[in-house]
Amino acid sequence: MSPSTRATTKIDLDVIENKEGKNAFVGSVDQGTSSTRFLVFTKKGEIAAWSQMEQTQTFPSGEDKVGWHEHDPLEIWNDVKQCMSEVDRILETNNIQFEIEAIGITNQRETTVAWNAKTGTPYYNAIVWDDTRTNHIASQVAAGDPDRLREKTGLPLASYFAGTKVKWLLENVSELQKDLKEKPEEVRFGTIDTWLLYQYTGSPSTAKGAGNINGLFLTDVSNASRWLFCDIEKVEWDQELVNAVCSPYQVPLSVLPEIRSSSEVYGKTTKDATGVGTMEGVPVAGILGDQQAALFGQTAFQPGEAKNTYGTGMFLMMNTGTKLVPSNHGLLTTIGYQIGADGPVTYALEGSVSHSGSTIQWLRDQLQIIDDAPESETLATEHNDGLYFVPAFAGLFAPHWRADARACIVGMTASHHKGHVCRAALEAVAYQAKEVFDAIYKDSNVLLKNLKVNGGGTNNKLLMQFQADIINVPVITPHIMETTAMGAAFAAGLAVGFWKDTDEIKALWSVASTFTPSMKEVDRAKNCYGWQKAISKSLDWIEEEDYDEDDFYDAQDKSFDMSFFAADSDANPRLRNAVSSIVLIALGVGAGFLLGKNSRQK
Repeated sequence: MSPSTRATTKIDLDVIENKEGKNAFVGSVDQGTSSTRFLVFTKKGEIAAWSQMEQTQTFPSGEDKVGWHEHDPLEIWNDVKQCMSEVDRILETNNIQFEIEAIGITNQRETTVAWNAKTGTPYYNAIVWDDTRTNHIASQVAAGDPDRLREKTGLPLASYFAGTKVKWLLENVSELQKDLKEKPEEVRFGTIDTWLLYQYTGSPSTAKGAGNINGLFLTDVSNASRWLFCDIEKVEWDQELVNAVCSPYQVPLSVLPEIRSSSEVYGKTTKDATGVGTMEGVPVAGILGDQQAALFGQTAFQPGEAKNTYGTGMFLMMNTGTKLVPSNHGLLTTIGYQIGADGPVTYALEGSVSHSGSTIQWLRDQLQIIDDAPESETLATEHNDGLYFVPAFAGLFAPHWRADARACIVGMTASHHKGHVCRAALEAVAYQAKEVFDAIYKDSNVLLKNLKVNGGGTNNKLLMQFQADIINVPVITPHIMETTAMGAAFAAGLAVGFWKDTDEIKALWSVASTFTPSMKEVDRAKNCYGWQKAISKSLDWIEEEDYDEDDFYDAQDKSFDMSFFAADSDANPRLRNAVSSIVLIALGVGAGFLLGKNSRQK
């Protein structure tokens, strides 16, 4: 299959105002776990054209590799180039004259690449953020205290942060280990943003199976804060942190990218690098990790403003301003963004939940009681009638952080059927969001007045209404749903004056719909009590001596598409098996039926 046939490319002529003269756009690379996209935005913040390619997922085989997840960094760069080429092609096919004034990058955070600067060759595949092979490293470094580095980093010791991946690469890739010892000036470690910027600004290598060489070696503050190596108050790499994670290996700070702001001109693209003539000399001027990009794209510029992203997992993030707020309730303290090299650093609190859209996919693929995600809404009953579903397939994450938990369906009676299971699965998403919502209040003493949302789950109106009801504040969806890509575009556009300031950007954001709470307080309290009771039934399923750390995924199940929840999901339809209520009752026998240690495996 040729690259172009793998790409889905579209144009919206209605938002392109100048059909005869030249149009000015800002480009955005959205490199996610499941796909790579290139989009171009108008000055009004509307998407003029975009192209998307699915990302190949590599899951190494073998019993000792359960939970491993890799991407080919060269494929990622080739897909970025192809998406850019496809957007260029569709604009020119429609006789649209245009100029890309800047490009922003947003990326899957923590996914880590190591490559040789002299040859441009990756030492190994990119280790994806949700890969669990480094659990033992995190445990060893923690030495019984997973918060031992939190004061400086804002993070607990866990496998999905980039630092543990660096340690694994050094332990297991002999060529990398040798080069670091003998010629460290040739070694580069970076997350996907750094890899892409290096490619954009470099020149072709003559080595076989290589990317570009001589590119800029930089990252932004939001991505740097996800390594376990960054002192987030000083906003600089800390040798003591690097040593704590990577010992006994000697890792100099020179192998890490220079930390820069999220919005400034880092460098310019070259035609030799991209292969796209119209993209030559374009400033690369914005970098944001994906969740921070969504926060920025939702124009949550003031302390106390927040966003929630409903994808495979769920990520609720609140702007805390220039104040670094430590968490005592299971959240992460992270850097949100920095606009301009001299601008203040904006911090955030973040809570991540492992199963959101993936729970609905489980209903489709494992139980086979729905054909697609939208059917979960149409089948769902009006009430749960006492049935709760805790989707702790691989433990509970924020704010519980209980590796011993397992999924369960509780409260089931003979009158329940698949519609109740669908209802309970959707409600579980909202209950988990409420727990993070409450934790943010406890940490910050800021009560959110509304919740801006994005992601595929926002297509489900039942979920959105229940979310508003259970947190008792309005839930707001934006007119432009691609807030992650938009956030990167905004950062890049600000750096080159495409947009004047954040006030101009905020004026571009508009409400598509608002879900207003309508649930009585007595019903809300009753529902939340039932959820907490269900949570208690999910705990202590894995005994300490039996606990396998590889079962505890660090943010979301690797095998699910972030867009699964979307109404227009292009997932292949599955033949539905006739699953009777008797089968569902069997699943719930014992009020807390364990879904199984290996339920995540396909």
